[in-house]
Amino acid sequence: MKGHDWINTCLPDELIVEIFRRIDSKSSRDSCSLVCNRWLRLERFTRSSIRIGATGSPDLFVQLLASRFSNVTAVHIDERLSISLPVQLGRRRVTGENSPASALKLHYVNNRNGSSSEDSDFDSLCLSDTGLSALADGFPKLAKLRLIWCSNVTSHGLSSLAWKCANLKALDLQGCYVGDQGLAAVGQCCKQLEDLNLRFCEGLTDKGLVELALGVGKSLKSLGVAACAKITDISMEAVASHCGSLETLSLDSEFIHNQGVLAVAQGCPYLKSLKLQCINLTDDALKAVGVSCLSLELLALYSFQRFTDKGLRAIGKGCKKLKNLTLSDCYFLSDKGLEAIAIGCKELTHLEVNGCHNIGTLGLESVGKSCQHLSELALLYCQRIGDLGLLQVGKGCQFLQALHLVDCSSIGDEAMCGIASGCTNLKKLHIRRCYEVLHLCSCLIFYMKIPFENPDPTWESFSTGLIKRSVKGFGISKRLAGEMVKQEERKSQERAEAATPVVKKSIKGVGISKRLTTLGVNMLHGVSNKFGGTTFSKEDLVTSTEKYF
Repeated sequence: MKGHDWINTCLPDELIVEIFRRIDSKSSRDSCSLVCNRWLRLERFTRSSIRIGATGSPDLFVQLLASRFSNVTAVHIDERLSISLPVQLGRRRVTGENSPASALKLHYVNNRNGSSSEDSDFDSLCLSDTGLSALADGFPKLAKLRLIWCSNVTSHGLSSLAWKCANLKALDLQGCYVGDQGLAAVGQCCKQLEDLNLRFCEGLTDKGLVELALGVGKSLKSLGVAACAKITDISMEAVASHCGSLETLSLDSEFIHNQGVLAVAQGCPYLKSLKLQCINLTDDALKAVGVSCLSLELLALYSFQRFTDKGLRAIGKGCKKLKNLTLSDCYFLSDKGLEAIAIGCKELTHLEVNGCHNIGTLGLESVGKSCQHLSELALLYCQRIGDLGLLQVGKGCQFLQALHLVDCSSIGDEAMCGIASGCTNLKKLHIRRCYEVLHLCSCLIFYMKIPFENPDPTWESFSTGLIKRSVKGFGISKRLAGEMVKQEERKSQERAEAATPVVKKSIKGVGISKRLTTLGVNMLHGVSNKFGGTTFSKEDLVTSTEKYF
């Protein structure tokens, strides 16, 4: 029957709810909620997470959201984001002076008209303890909360939240000026807490973190501490004593020394991820990690001036399960340290070397020889790494999928040809300020269909019309061109077999991959291929080869 609403007539609420839960796109779910009042109500029922700004009357806005979305379990509030107030705050809203929408609108207008003092205006435009308490009342099922730079939130509001949201599992307090009392309340009430991030929490001291460790030590699995000047080795010792299940630890502090990291390494044997940016740590800390943290899979070392190759040797000797390694601005690490990692950690899949000026070609050669499972490699500001290092990676790391090169002045076309011929699984290549990498690299990348990221417009202009220019200046012999023409007259199976001997032809001493040769042969079969916006035929290619040879 024309105009009949079959969906709403035949489908029960439970089935429509299940359909909404399987829609990942927020914009698509928002569109569904505008179809009719029933869909609006059901979509609100399925919404499990919200993300709002913390400036522009957030306290009242939180109350409004809590009245509409009853099953939210994850809330992200960021003071760097502003609340956008629409003309209509909903299709169906409670009218009258007492409605949340009217109160929010009136509050917003009063603030704009300057009806209150400057301090009051500023406070009302930021999330406060009142809003945090309203959030706890409105979302009793809350399991994940992120408060980013909510500077008006204090220990009082955090305590209120902790008492009302006992099921909280993840808490991010970045930039919040909460004190020890609030953190202690979280430890006392939120016994299921697994993930805690304390970054730029200047009001915290060792007392608060010790109380939290005593309360949630058995459940805590991830802890991040950064720029908290009053948190020292005492807190790390408490974490080591009570948080035996800890798997992820991120420390960025100049007030944490070897003593704290030694305690964590010995007390948290199940540690899998460790990120350190502590300028007062030495090789002794890494030695303890290598001896005790045998399950470590990710290690990131930032801005260390006191680490040497001895520390990396300990990691290579003990952490056999290491898969992800980041070395950034570690000035005293050399090829010997990276070689120890390569030999000891053969399961390595991700490697980033950034600004380690003493690591050169020999270190990368060791990685290419030993780390066959490497899938992502990033080299940034590595002036001493040359072509031979990447050539070895091309030979040994056949599963490489992503390569990032930034400001590596000693890497050129020869290295990139080695990567192109050996790493046939490469999907992403990012090159920036590597001025020895010239047009030869662009040709090979074009043929191998690698997504290429480079802001330099000369690469794009070079790729345009590349088919008609592909044989000029790239060392492709007449024999290769002749073989390509002959292949067209053979069957597909014979064509694939005949492509093998062509692999022996080289470009500056580096073998052309079978994939590249086969692609060139297949280009002759048919006239509808398009590359770089240029359509070509068999005759075009034959004419082009004859012209240049």
